[in-house]
Amino acid sequence: MSWNTTDTSPKDGDLVEMVGLRHKHFIFTLQSGTLFQSHRGVIPHDDLIGLPWGNQIRSHLGSPFVLIQPALPDLLRDLPRRTQILYPKDIGYILMMLGIGPGVKVIEAGTGSGGLTSALAFAVGREGHIYTYEAKEDVSHHAQNNLRRFGLDPQVTFHVKDIQGGFEQTNVDALFLDLPNPYDYMSQVRAALKPGGAFGCILPTSNQVILLLSVLRQARFAFVDVCEILMRYYQAESSKFRPTDRMVAHTGFLIFARPVNLEENSDSLDLLAESPSVD
Repeated sequence: MSWNTTDTSPKDGDLVEMVGLRHKHFIFTLQSGTLFQSHRGVIPHDDLIGLPWGNQIRSHLGSPFVLIQPALPDLLRDLPRRTQILYPKDIGYILMMLGIGPGVKVIEAGTGSGGLTSALAFAVGREGHIYTYEAKEDVSHHAQNNLRRFGLDPQVTFHVKDIQGGFEQTNVDALFLDLPNPYDYMSQVRAALKPGGAFGCILPTSNQVILLLSVLRQARFAFVDVCEILMRYYQAESSKFRPTDRMVAHTGFLIFARPVNLEENSDSLDLLAESPSVD
C-alpha cells in the first residue's frame, strides 16, 4: 500500500480518491480484481489502474466519477479515528511555526489517531524522524495502522508511555504536546529539546492557556506566542461569490515558545516579558 504523490497515474496498491456527484469522496486502495462499489454504481479497480489522474470514469449505472490523487487534508478527513484530530488549518500553521521540514527530528506527545503525526511524518520526509508518545496502547496501535495505511510509518517511532518519566530522545529540533496539562511537563520538554528548539502545544480553553503561560515564564521559555486560527469558506461561483454558511472557528489555542538560557539581569529577563504585538 502506498500514497502515490508523484506519478501521473495510479498503480496497483496505491491510495486513490474518487469524487462523485455532490462532491461525495471515496478514498481506498487499488487492488487488481476488486470492485469499487457505491450507491451510484460499480467500477472495476482494473479500470482505474493506469488511468491518468483527473480523468472522469462512469460506473455501470452511468454515474460520473473523477479519479484524483488524495491530498494530505483529504487523507486526514478520511482518517479512522478514536480521538478528535487537529484541523488542517491548525496543522499547517504548526508545521510553519515549529520549522518542520525535510530532515527535522520531532517529538510529539498525545499521538491520538495520528492526524498530526501523519502531517509531521510527511513533512520531515525520509531524512527526518518523528518520535510520538501515547499513554494508551490501543490508541497507539490504532494510530500505527493509520500511518501504515499512508506508507508513512517508516519515519515514525511509536512509544506507548506516560511522559511523566521523560522522553527517550534529546536534542530534537521541535516538540509538540497535544495534552490537556502541558504545564506539568516543562522540565521534560526542556530536557528533550535542543537549545533554542521550537516548542508548541494546543489547548481548548483560556484557563489552561493562562496556567501554561505562567509555567513557561518560570521554566525560562521566551518568545511566547498565543493565537487561534479561524477559517471562513466562500461560494466558488462567479455569479454568487459570497461567504458560505459554515465556518471553522475556534478549535483551540496554539501556543509556541523556545527554551532559552538567560543571564540574571533585567535586560535579559525582559525577554521573558509579555510578547509584543505583531507588526
